[in-house]
Amino acid sequence: MKKQYKLGVIGGGFMAQAIIKGITFIKPKKIIVSDPSEAAQKRLEDLGVNVTANNRDVADNCEYLLLAVKPQTFPAVAESLRGVPVAKVISIMAGMKKQKIKDALFGDVKVARVMPNLPCSINFGMAALDLSDFEDDVDDCAFVQEIFNSVGNTLIVPEEKLNAVTGISGSGPAYVYMFIDGLIRAGVRQGLTEDEAKTLAVNTVVGGAEMVVHTEDRSIDEMIAAVCSKGGTTIQAVESFKKDDMEGMIDRAVAACVKRAEELSE
Repeated sequence: MKKQYKLGVIGGGFMAQAIIKGITFIKPKKIIVSDPSEAAQKRLEDLGVNVTANNRDVADNCEYLLLAVKPQTFPAVAESLRGVPVAKVISIMAGMKKQKIKDALFGDVKVARVMPNLPCSINFGMAALDLSDFEDDVDDCAFVQEIFNSVGNTLIVPEEKLNAVTGISGSGPAYVYMFIDGLIRAGVRQGLTEDEAKTLAVNTVVGGAEMVVHTEDRSIDEMIAAVCSKGGTTIQAVESFKKDDMEGMIDRAVAACVKRAEELSE
């Protein structure tokens, strides 16, 4: 039976709204979203999609169901869907394995797991997708990938790599913000105004990242060396970073993040 809506979304929070805003290949009238918050419902209505507080209305009437709730909220959501036949699920819940979702939904469910990040809200995101449940259907894979291509870039990975993805791109924007903030504070201490330091820091990080993307004939080590000159200024900062074990600090931070993702997966 043909469903009334192409996409149903349970959970209308920040990430769900970012994804919905970015989707241009589905008409808003073909999307339905449930959220218990009246404030969230109002923001969703402003996007032109159909809104309800009833999860069953969503799951029972959509072709693809996007679960955009917190992992700790999912058991209650699953209970609210008891008896509803759900066939195709897209989950952006951190650490929630596919088998747990299938067991909770009591049916023969195909699940695509996705780990998006915050810059999806400005269509500059990064999302890793496990599409192995859908690999026998080209149209299903293309549909899920197109959703997240609408808000940034995508990378296909197996489910067992998603915790590592969380440590790099899922949580990674926070690390970048911390580095930018550190540059700004250092600039102020060296006599710049905060606005001057912010302009310099942000544009340097953006420009540096773009150079990595567009410079295929050099390794990152070679690019670092290109900025440094023997006895010059940059090498002094680089040596200071090495002395303070910057690489080790990053490695330990990512490992701590991945460990927590693994704990949530149990």
